[in-house]
This record gives sequence, C-alpha cells and structure tokens, in this order.
Amino acid sequence: MPLEIIKFSSDEKYKKKVMEISGQNFHKCYQCGTCSGSCPMAEHLTILPRRVMALLQLGVKEELDKSNTPWTCASCHTCMVRCPRGIDIAKVMEALRLIRLRQNINQIEPSNLTKKEIVGLPQIAMVSGFRKLTS
Repeated sequence: MPLEIIKFSSDEKYKKKVMEISGQNFHKCYQCGTCSGSCPMAEHLTILPRRVMALLQLGVKEELDKSNTPWTCASCHTCMVRCPRGIDIAKVMEALRLIRLRQNINQIEPSNLTKKEIVGLPQIAMVSGFRKLTS
C-alpha cells in the first residue's frame, strides 16, 4: 500500500503567537506521550495533548482550529506535573482558546441555550463556561 503524502503549510506567525501568549516553549516536547497518558479528559478529546504539541511544532493551525481539545481541557495541570520537560500544556491550551476567542469565534453560543438548559446548569459552571468558551 503506497504511503499517503500529506501537504500542509507551517504557520510561523501562529506558532510565535501561541508561544508568546502561553509563555511555553512547546519545541522542548520530545513526544514521550506522558501528557496524553495522564490526561483525565483524554477520551473526550479529538486530538490528544501529545499530538497538539506535535502539530504546534509543525505549525499546522488548521488541524488545531478544528479540534475540541483546547476547549475540553480541564486545566487540571496533570500533564504539566508529569511532563519530563516541564511544559505547562494547560497554558498552551489556554493560548489556543484565546487566539480563537480573539477572532470572535465562540465555542458555545449563550443565546442558543434553552431556558430548560439554563435552569439545569449550576450558576458557577455557567459563569466559568462563559469565561472560558466565549469572547
């Protein structure tokens, strides 16, 4: 079976922006997979943290924009605590969210919530969710 050649363009400006916002050097990641193996949200992520780091190193913005990973990240810092390179992946995830939010792209749209959904949600969770998921 022939290998499929995947073409992508590296977005250097995007990589620089993520590094600037997060304060993290994701190029230090050597793909050990400890972050993905430790992540309590792994089963809910479309791209595991290890792959996020690899995609960032390559500058593949399109894949990261389609992923739910930055939005689903619990920011529990388990990945950072166990990372042998000391990368705070939760800060990288937050940077990815901020970049999207600065483009006025919400992950959830508050106006689309029904009254039944609003009544059933704890207020603190709603406030937290809106801060994290909306611009």
